[in-house]
Amino acid sequence: MSDGPHGRGPRRGSSPADGAGGTAARTATPGSTEPRAPALAQAGRAAGAEAEPGGARPTSRDVARVAGVSQATVSLVLGDKWRGRVSERTAGAVRDVARELGYRPNLAARNLRLGRTRTALLVVPALTNEFFARVYTGAARVAAEHGFGVVLYPSPDGVGPARDPFASARAALDGVIASSMAAEALTEIRGTDLPLVMLDSDPSDPGAAAHVNLDIADGMRQVTDHLLTLGHRRFVHLASAVSSWTFDVRAAALAQALGAVADAVVTTVPAPLDVGGARQAAEAALTGPGPRPTALICDDDVLAAGACKAVRRLGLRVPEDVSVTGFDDLALATAVEPELTTVRLPAERVGERGMSALLAVLTGRPPEEGGLPVELVTRGSTARAAATPAPA
Repeated sequence: MSDGPHGRGPRRGSSPADGAGGTAARTATPGSTEPRAPALAQAGRAAGAEAEPGGARPTSRDVARVAGVSQATVSLVLGDKWRGRVSERTAGAVRDVARELGYRPNLAARNLRLGRTRTALLVVPALTNEFFARVYTGAARVAAEHGFGVVLYPSPDGVGPARDPFASARAALDGVIASSMAAEALTEIRGTDLPLVMLDSDPSDPGAAAHVNLDIADGMRQVTDHLLTLGHRRFVHLASAVSSWTFDVRAAALAQALGAVADAVVTTVPAPLDVGGARQAAEAALTGPGPRPTALICDDDVLAAGACKAVRRLGLRVPEDVSVTGFDDLALATAVEPELTTVRLPAERVGERGMSALLAVLTGRPPEEGGLPVELVTRGSTARAAATPAPA
């Protein structure tokens, strides 16, 4: 392998620790074998200044020339594969020169060599929900740290089958991440050859290479414990009308928690995932036959906002007459008055873990296991239940 700064073979005194037989620029001190960073930086600035008038983009050859190492050494260092092959001092010097020259790797050429596009597709049920925007933020942050990009794609049919957004998605992607969906809804996109990471989805689904889930059941248990402690025994579960794993888990956890309390009564009322539909469903539940419920447990904050509107339209007060809880802790939770007691879901952390899991699968490493904890945030929409609820 050629090695000197001009590719003419190894120079006298080169060290194997410099990687691929190359050496970094040396100091003027006799016997020294390490690069002098200030000198390299100065040379880099000079080389960069010379290149500016022509507008030529610095290349790895330029970095190698200024640093006094081979292009192979530059590739090892900038590809983060230098450990054990290049000295730490030389690696630092190469990075300094690359930074001074303004060198950026040609990702397109590298991707062709690797046979990868370094692109992940994040499929979500909708763009209108803040939760999914925060999932994307977390995934994109981790992706950028590893030279990947994330394409956000809302499924046209919500939680139903997602259509292929490209002429051939499999030719343009390295993997798929899907949030709050079922694996079978993604068949058209991923076929059988693209790795799939599922977020907030059924962990028993065999179609995924990895799962990242929140402890949704514990979140609902925290809600019920809070309300039971406040003396509530008559509940309405304002349940999402959307059929998905995450909402099924909430319903099951709520039924189990309240089923263990002898005098607790809960009525489940389905509602569409919008404020208007939730308001209508909550009004019907609050004006139905029998004693009025003292607490509305909502599957998410949008439903809770609709429930609060229903309470006020009926001339009642939150929380004095009816307590209301949400789920997600969206920005909406602190925009309503009183502010919502809700379960905070670390959406950005979900996205980070999802992208990290995909990167692990792509490199043959086991993804991190274990669910992400959630937290009940107590605010002004809950209070002690009235001793005797007023009749409807």
